[in-house]
Amino acid sequence: MKYEWVDEYLMKKAGVTRDLQKDWNWMRYQIGGKMFAAICMDWNGKPYYITLKLEPLEGDFLRRQYEDIIPGYYMNKTHWNSVKADGNVPDDLLKDLLDKSYRIVLGGLSKKKQKEILETAKKDDPISCCGADCAACYCYGEMCQGCNAVCGRVFHAPEGKECPIYDCCRLQNSFSSCGECGKLPCELILGTRDPSLSEEEFMQTVSDRVKRLKG
Repeated sequence: MKYEWVDEYLMKKAGVTRDLQKDWNWMRYQIGGKMFAAICMDWNGKPYYITLKLEPLEGDFLRRQYEDIIPGYYMNKTHWNSVKADGNVPDDLLKDLLDKSYRIVLGGLSKKKQKEILETAKKDDPISCCGADCAACYCYGEMCQGCNAVCGRVFHAPEGKECPIYDCCRLQNSFSSCGECGKLPCELILGTRDPSLSEEEFMQTVSDRVKRLKG
């Protein structure tokens, strides 16, 4: 398969599980028990399609643009699409489509379930949704246990409320991190400058955060 990175990329997403559907020989990737992607394999274990979910208009548009994207193989043809595993769809585009499929299926779950999945999956990760390394902060372990552990209610957020970045990322958009947002780095992140840092030093921290999220 051309896209050898797919399994690792999907398993890094918050709350994702996978299983092998033996009757079809598909490796299924699920969030909250709902499939959002699958690697369809032949009986020799060779992948031939990567199947994912998209909004109908976008799926129809992409199928017109790329001959290697077809209506969902053995799936609902309106909502599902299959990408040829050895086709010519750019890697960056496929990553974007997998991200969208994840968000569509996650967004179909109840708000309570979405929050539970995102918070539980990231609880012990010191890298916050905005890319900041909480473990490098002088407050970590003392004043604060980290953004993920406290569900965004960090010491510098408004009392009793989530950090605005966490609220936007996890609660409003159901992203696992800001790395899934096309606006990164956004005004919210650029508005968090530590006054003790120069403009140059601050922009370097922003660059470091983006690299962590995109890397």
